[in-house]
Amino acid sequence: MTRYAYVLITGASSGIGAALALECAAPGVVLHLSGRDAARLEATAAACRARGAEVRARVLDAIDAAAMADWISQAGRLDLVVANAGISAGTGDGRAESAAQVRAIFGTNLGGVLNTVLPAMAAMAAQPAGPDGLRGRIAVVASIAAFLAAPGAPAYCASKAAVDAWTVGSIPSARARGIGLASICPGYVRSAMTAPNRFPMPGLMDADRAARIILRGIAAGRRRVVFPWWMGVAARLLGLLPLAWSAQLLAIAPGKEAREG
Repeated sequence: MTRYAYVLITGASSGIGAALALECAAPGVVLHLSGRDAARLEATAAACRARGAEVRARVLDAIDAAAMADWISQAGRLDLVVANAGISAGTGDGRAESAAQVRAIFGTNLGGVLNTVLPAMAAMAAQPAGPDGLRGRIAVVASIAAFLAAPGAPAYCASKAAVDAWTVGSIPSARARGIGLASICPGYVRSAMTAPNRFPMPGLMDADRAARIILRGIAAGRRRVVFPWWMGVAARLLGLLPLAWSAQLLAIAPGKEAREG
């Protein structure tokens, strides 16, 4: 696996973020990790230090643009940045998402990504290129949900669609600045986010396996990393159906648990 000496990961207190941190942790590696839960973030940091990495953990909410910009600007060289922080909720009780839910989901899943990626791009553009010719790599965690407009989680799907489209569309301009950019679109991954789901989750995988797939895709220079591949294909095909048909099929699946933020 490709090793990065200087790595920054948001949402590193659990799930994919914590698994990525552990996969990257090794002697000589400096990890900048952020999350909102201090206890869980410290647990991730301790596990990474046990693998020999130097860890600089910071309790941060990705929606705080000023704090994020300050943290990233002070990190020093960054070889890999993963904008992973995200939240979910849905309409599991049969009601529409509340205004608070919608704003919170877009605020973190889209605003939090921009608060991470934009300052990271600025920092990377000012640093010298590495052996691979790139000044750095940035991965944005979207979702296979980006390919659908599921009535059970409309804000989540829409926020991930926006993140995926913006990331993929920004790849050429980022490359011109010497920065590798990738959109990561996983299916169901065991985490605190999926734990409340009370419906079948096809293709469900452990976070450590997901992290290895993500890191291999980034190292290979893939623009979009979709897994499991068959779920990505199914989502794309479902999205090609007439809206009346796809809406009827998607309505069969129960929504995510309705939660604030």
